[in-house]
Formats: sequence, C-alpha cells, structure tokens
Amino acid sequence: VNGGISFWYADDGLPAAREPLTSDATADVCVVGGGYTGLWTAYYLKKAAPFLRITVLEQKFCGYGASGRNGGWLYNGIAGRDRYAKLHGHEAAVRLQQAMNATVGEVIRTASEESVEADIHQGGVLEVAYTPAQLARLKSFHETELSYGEKDRTLLGARETAERIRVAGAVGSTWTPHGARLHPVKLVKGLARAVEALGVTIHESTPVTEIKPKHAVTPYGTVRAPYILRCTEGFTASLKGQRRTWLPMNSSMIATEPLTPAQWESIGWEGRETLGDMAHAYMYALRTADDRIALGGRGIPYRYGSRTDNDGRTQAATIDALHTILTRFFPQLAGVRVAHAWSGVLGVPRDWCATVTLDRATGLGWAGGYVGSGVATANLAARTLRDLVQQDSGQAGPTDLTTLPWVNHKVRKWEPEPFRWLGVHGMYATYNAADHRERTTPTT
Repeated sequence: VNGGISFWYADDGLPAAREPLTSDATADVCVVGGGYTGLWTAYYLKKAAPFLRITVLEQKFCGYGASGRNGGWLYNGIAGRDRYAKLHGHEAAVRLQQAMNATVGEVIRTASEESVEADIHQGGVLEVAYTPAQLARLKSFHETELSYGEKDRTLLGARETAERIRVAGAVGSTWTPHGARLHPVKLVKGLARAVEALGVTIHESTPVTEIKPKHAVTPYGTVRAPYILRCTEGFTASLKGQRRTWLPMNSSMIATEPLTPAQWESIGWEGRETLGDMAHAYMYALRTADDRIALGGRGIPYRYGSRTDNDGRTQAATIDALHTILTRFFPQLAGVRVAHAWSGVLGVPRDWCATVTLDRATGLGWAGGYVGSGVATANLAARTLRDLVQQDSGQAGPTDLTTLPWVNHKVRKWEPEPFRWLGVHGMYATYNAADHRERTTPTT
C-alpha cells in the first residue's frame, strides 16, 4: 500500500467522522488543530478548569497530520535545546531537558489512566554508529547529553550494541531509558475520546482559513473566543499570513511485512528499543507490536511553495531509498516485502527551535516547530499552554513550565521562494553526500 495516510491507519482503521462546524459559535478557548498538541492542550485545560467551554477545530479528522503518521518514537529529544542554552544559559536548558525526560513518563501515565491502549513499550532509545565518523559524533553526542543531566544514559561498544540489536557493522551506540515505542494512531484516537468524554467539543472537516485575535475563521462559520490557540504544526503554512512561519518538512516511512521468529532471532531487538543512527540524514525505526519493522527518513525533504502531500503518497525512489537503509542495517532482510509506505510533514522554524507562546495582548497562542520530535514535545507544549492560559486569565500564577526557555521564543520567518526550496534541498544534498562519503571512505 502506498499512502492511504499511513500504515497506522491501515492497521487500526480510520476513525468515525465527527460533525463539522455549521454556524458561528463561541467558546472560552478555541484550539485550532486536532493532533497531539491540540488534543493534549484541550485535555489538560479541561482537567484543570472543567468549567471552560473548549472547542477544537480540525480540517480533516483528528490525527490526519503528523500525529497519525509519525515514527512512533515517544522520547526526550527537543529541537533547539543547544540554542536555548546559548540564549538563556546552560541551567535553563538543563531544566528544559529535565522537563522532556519527565514528559515521556507523563504520556505513559496519562495513557494508562485514560485506558488508552497504544502498544506502548518503554524500551528506551538506541542510537548506533557504523562508521568511524559516526562513532566520533556519537561519543560527542553522548557526552553532551550527560552534560544536560542525563546521568542514566549508557555508552555501548560494538559487542554490547549487538547484544541489543545486531545492526550490520555497528561499532558503538548510546542508549537512554527516556524513550518508548507506541502506535501513533491508537494514541491519538484514545486521546480524542478522552477529550470528548471531558466535555470538549471537536469539529472535524472544518478547515480554519484565518486566525486573528478572538476569531478562528472557517468556511462554515467563525468561532469567537478570548483565547485562540494554533496547534497546526506542519500545516501552519496553509493559514492566511503564515506561509513563511514554519516550513513543512517532508518525512517518509515504510513498514515491512511481519518478520518470522527466525528472522527476529537473527536481529535480536528483544528490548524493543526505538532505533536511530548518527548519519547526517538520519533514520529512525521501531519494532511494531505485530513484529514488523517501521523505518523512516527523508525522501523529498520539501515541496516548493510549502505544499503538503496527498494523503501520504510516496515516490518510488524514496521507498527504494528507505528499503536500502533497511537492508544496510539488516542484510538478512533483503527479501522481506515492504507492506506499506507513506509520508507526512512536520513543522520546522527558521532556527530549528521548538516554541510555545501566548501573546497576552491578543489572546493568540501557538506551539510547534518540533522538527520531528513532536510525539513527546507536544505533550509538554500542551501543559505549558494550559499554564500560560491559566496565568493570563488569573486562575494561577507562573509555574515551572511557564519559565522554561522555549516559552515566548521569537523566530524570524523563512525566506521567500525560490530561496527556501534551494536552501533546504541544498542542505540535504550536502547531508547525503557527506553520509555517502563516510560510508565509502576506506578505514586505515
């Protein structure tokens, strides 16, 4: 199957449609976007203040975007941490990292509390190196993570790496317990159900065309609310005036047919860690609950004019490239069939820093720019938006979350076309060339 939104939807089925907005409406808080960020924000706000009238507007259906297409990595990475360290000091960035570490457990705890069965398995994150240059980067990366307070991270040699997952040619790895595998669609469906059960109104098939103070404008009516929270991530460019705010970066995935017990015996992976590497154009993979390998990376990184894909359909060359990565890691799987391929977009700010903001003068808020680390970061962003709204409305004071360095961070816009297309494609051409050179340069 190619496209069809994602393998996760093929596996779990499309959700039943919710009613669209049919006329003008009012709310206390209007959330634009029915993915992880929007749903978690509605969830935490409603739990904190049950009297709030909250409306979620979604252009297609909840989880149609990256929340239903991602690689299933619930982990502690956050985009922009090093820049925040330069801007606000190392200790501020350490607090941000500690909040991300705790967020992995928060998602797992809340999913259990709300009876959301999302195939979650906390096996941690294993990132491997298979060239000398990658090994040098891995060791540097490992030391950097330790400097941000991650004392439970482990550096592994070739033999110890193979005891976990037998990646061909792996010369080392780093492992952190702050990560888990999950089924993205099962999580987003369960979260939407939990939000509705709290009394939040969700309107699907309701595209928002413009956001302005106290107004979310759709073709079917306008929702008026003191707070309008934009949670649209990679689809932000479709909103009026937002074309250059966040670049919709394309990421693609494949899922294999289920592997046999003998094939798993040859690979290992009994701990079901999420798996990544130290390439410049990195890959990410996991072992699914039904014993497939789902693996992703960059295909066509960006479409001219900030366009997004058509229901996840993926070019044949990208599928072949991802299959090549699969067989480079596991040569014994050369004959394994690719059962599904799909693509989606993620939001990339000009400085590659995730942000969460509430403009107290206008009531407009937003969160995103996760650069591919959104499964966990969306949860932290949502809890932060909750605290910012409560602080602004006088329901609460500042919290540990509202003082994190990514709050109210300002980012300049992307360049106009064709410069942003040339820049992004040039960057990834450089990455791919560097990776090829590292793989083919003989070691001495």
